[in-house]
Parts: sequence; structure tokens; C-alpha cells
Amino acid sequence: MALFKQPGFQDRVARAAEAKQKALDQLKARPAVDPAVLAERRAALAERDKAKAEAKAAKAQAKVEAAEAKAQAATQSEEERKAARDARYAARKARK
Repeated sequence: MALFKQPGFQDRVARAAEAKQKALDQLKARPAVDPAVLAERRAALAERDKAKAEAKAAKAQAKVEAAEAKAQAATQSEEERKAARDARYAARKARK
């Protein structure tokens, strides 16, 4: 039965250098990107960004409209309460 030999520092450095060289060779072996494909990817990316921006603007507009509707409802409710209060006050004055 063979004993496990702990790799030394030099062994680890050599293996790291080999792995780095192998990764570099694989990277260099990759074919260059076709300019037409690259332009198509950039166009798709720009289109996606534009769609995201439009969606974000629509969402912000919806929030603004909701806030305006809520404020209008609160104002209308307050006016109705004031009108009811004034009516009660006028009825009380009429009774006296």
C-alpha cells in the first residue's frame, strides 16, 4: 500500500503554472467573434435596456397617478366631511 505524499510548495507552484498556461492556451484557441454577431448582440442589449427603461418609466407614472388619485380622494372626503359638519351646524342653528 502506497503512502500518500503531501505535495510540496514547488509541486503546487508547478501545477498552478500548468493550469494557468492551459487556461491561456484555451483562451487563445477560441475563434474571434464575428463583427456581425457582435453588432447583433449589442443591438439586442440596447433594445432590452430601452424596454427596461420604458417599463421603469411606466411604473413611476403609475405610482404618480395612484398618489394623485389618493390625494384627490382624501381632499374630496375632507370636503364631504366639512359639508356634513356645516349641515349639522346649520340644522342646530335652525333649531334654536
